[in-house]
Amino acid sequence: MTRKGSAFAGVSVALVTPFRDGELDLQALRAQVEFQIAAGTACLCPVGTTGESPTLSHDEHERVISEVVQAAAGRVKVMAGTGSNSTREALRLTRWAAQAGADAALMVAPYYNKPTQEGFYQHFRAVAEEVDLPICVYNIPGRTGKNIEPETIARLAELANVTMVKEATGSLDQASQVLATTNLTVLSGDDSLTLPLLAVGAEGVISVVANIIPGDMLQLVEAFRAGQVAAAQQAHLRLFPLCRDMLGLATNPIPIKAAMKLLGRDTGELRLPMTPLDPAGEASLRQTLERFGVL
Repeated sequence: MTRKGSAFAGVSVALVTPFRDGELDLQALRAQVEFQIAAGTACLCPVGTTGESPTLSHDEHERVISEVVQAAAGRVKVMAGTGSNSTREALRLTRWAAQAGADAALMVAPYYNKPTQEGFYQHFRAVAEEVDLPICVYNIPGRTGKNIEPETIARLAELANVTMVKEATGSLDQASQVLATTNLTVLSGDDSLTLPLLAVGAEGVISVVANIIPGDMLQLVEAFRAGQVAAAQQAHLRLFPLCRDMLGLATNPIPIKAAMKLLGRDTGELRLPMTPLDPAGEASLRQTLERFGVL
């Protein structure tokens, strides 16, 4: 069965937003784009959670989208983060992404205000009907405070340009229900659950750890899609300690920015209220990177 968002199958990367002395580091951002393209990443996802979108100004948010689209120059897809807990703001950002030349929009469920299921539906519908851009519904109740239920996702699937779900509920049952009742493409939103989700029918991942090791995540996904299950399992088990650190040491994107700093690929700067890893966390991360063979 060909699903609505299959053009975005494979490995997408949730890009970090680099800062230097408190400001956007656009040179480093463009270098990240080139690094990912060289690795064979299918799609770039700027200004999501990993990109610290909550602490970017509106101008910065738009600038990052435009810079990534321009740097990608059609060589790789761009799925821009355009979600908000204000429907008006989500609509404005999605329009900007479309005008800038993005290939899709990644829209997180409205956070903090905890809408009803009808509110979720009307929020995404309002944007989908106004902007002609494929939309990936990002369902991450651990961040937003409320789950978009499978029945609501099934209603959203009836909208022509709602084509994907970034599945970060941690529930294989929920993912399975979405896959069984819709023709949406499901993308893993948790690196460590990529293989289990592929096993039930997901088509790829929007990865955090791929900021530093895109080739290894590509190996996992491509092995599974080629029917090489044992190779995919081996890749999963090799990746798991690093995925665990990205989730367990501190809130994303604190660990991935620390890892990129250790690898000399980012300053590691974060914006408050995000703060750097403590010394014990950094030491643990360094050991994991050394065992993985990238440091």
